[in-house]
Amino acid sequence: MEIRSLLLDPNRYDPAHFDPETRRLLRATIDWFEARGKQRLVRDYHEKVFYQDFLDFAAAEGLFATFLTPARDAGPNADKRWDTARIAALSEVLAFYGLNYWYPWQVTVLGLGPVWQSENAAARQRAAKALDAGGVGAFGLSEKEHGADIYASDMVLTPDGSGGYTATGGKYYIGNGNCATTVSVFGCVHGVEGPDQYVFFYADSTHPNYHVVKNVVPSQMYVAEFRLRDYPVRAEDILHTGEAAFSAALNTVNIGKFNLCFGGIGLTTHALYEAITHAHNRILYGNPVTDFPHVRRQFVDACARLTGMRLFSDRAVDYFRSANPEDRRYLLFNPITKMKVTTEAEAVLALIGDIVAAKGFEADNYLPLAKMDVNGLPKLEGTVAVNLALIGKFMPAYLFQPQAYPPVGTRTDPADDEFLFRQGPARGLGKVRFHDWREVYARHAHLPNVALFTEQANAFAELLSTAAPDAAQQGDMDFTLTLGELFTLIVYGQLILEQAEILGVDSHLVGAVFDVLVRDFSRHAVELHGKRSSTPAQQQWAVSALRKPVTDAAAFDAVWQQVLALSGAYEMKP
Repeated sequence: MEIRSLLLDPNRYDPAHFDPETRRLLRATIDWFEARGKQRLVRDYHEKVFYQDFLDFAAAEGLFATFLTPARDAGPNADKRWDTARIAALSEVLAFYGLNYWYPWQVTVLGLGPVWQSENAAARQRAAKALDAGGVGAFGLSEKEHGADIYASDMVLTPDGSGGYTATGGKYYIGNGNCATTVSVFGCVHGVEGPDQYVFFYADSTHPNYHVVKNVVPSQMYVAEFRLRDYPVRAEDILHTGEAAFSAALNTVNIGKFNLCFGGIGLTTHALYEAITHAHNRILYGNPVTDFPHVRRQFVDACARLTGMRLFSDRAVDYFRSANPEDRRYLLFNPITKMKVTTEAEAVLALIGDIVAAKGFEADNYLPLAKMDVNGLPKLEGTVAVNLALIGKFMPAYLFQPQAYPPVGTRTDPADDEFLFRQGPARGLGKVRFHDWREVYARHAHLPNVALFTEQANAFAELLSTAAPDAAQQGDMDFTLTLGELFTLIVYGQLILEQAEILGVDSHLVGAVFDVLVRDFSRHAVELHGKRSSTPAQQQWAVSALRKPVTDAAAFDAVWQQVLALSGAYEMKP
């Protein structure tokens, strides 16, 4: 399989592995954007036109209702289910046309998370009906003064003496907060201390005691500041209380922010098509821009990174869908999709932005949209540092305590991923175990750059055994974040190889992906060497872990020809 087969191409898109209604809705979404056209797309972006027409389309098609209603709440409609594979597919399609269209979908996923985790049947039915009516969701967690710190909340619920509460307080940076009919709001009960104070409740932006203050970003998307003033919270509006409310917040992030990776994939894929077509048809000094060696290298690197993003994310879907109380490996793969895949999207846009230069700033192109918005993926939905700190919790078990699991196959079957709404308490991450990462690396040792990267991965495990961070370094986040980057690359490469093996990806393309990973590992090793707190033993290790990728002119040219074949392959209808 070559790179063109891995990338979304609206001209050829027909996901035959999905059921007929899923295929119809995905195709209808593409057709709606293509009929609307590129000129309208970019004009609305620059003029910050709210995407009501898209929400109207989604409502008319029952798009969100079909894709985001679990089977438990679907009634007689057999097409409704919570299916991570098709949710990922739609996330990619929407982001392909811009993060402003991916965003209302993404925050609806988040807003529904606490509802579908709740045993409140009335609230679940209410949310299902709201989706059927074309409504969207919002996740009322973060606050202006506290961000997403769920240990501190100024949303205060006061008992009303009749078994309910009145809620007063503000929420900030809440997507769809201007129009959502399902708003999951996190707050604290007045006068209660400890975990018992936490509450998640159901609110509706159309209620007269719900006040939208403003859109906090200068954009098409509406990211609201809203305030509740004596908002009545009835017993039937309570979704979770106590520790369950705390866990619902974290588990919703596990469910919903996974889609960040597919947002990055869709966004960069469209930008890549535009960039390669422009560059190959642009003549400078009598030659196509793509004749310059540095441009070819940048394009190959960009495509290698995008290929890695694609392979890792698709394989992570399988682990999400196969999760159960005894297999929670998805809890590691999830923050990697949020942190690593999204920062890779930034790297891809930086590479092709350098190539197209001034063209990447022109108002009638897609590239300026992508370049502007890509930075939001790893930053606005949880910082890189937060996700790296989470990733680090899994490091000892992943590297040194492998456990056998039944094989996990490709999961595109039309199943309802109901486990995601009964993940249980958000704790015990250190107890999660993983299958042996060395096995898939060993099966690909015949690829020179995989073999080099395997040396680096084994060296990292040796570092932790022979020159592990001392107590002071473990408390130094600047040091541990670099360790986290090195560790992340090992996990990232593992799932890339697993998916490449499943799909039969061209060996030259896999080699190009690991050419990048070898260089990235060396770069982070150099960073570790330069940390103020690094010890002589750690500095010596860092130098010993440096590798130069194996270069093969014929293999590079084989990948370049795959990249060049993307020129003219897709251009959005005007």
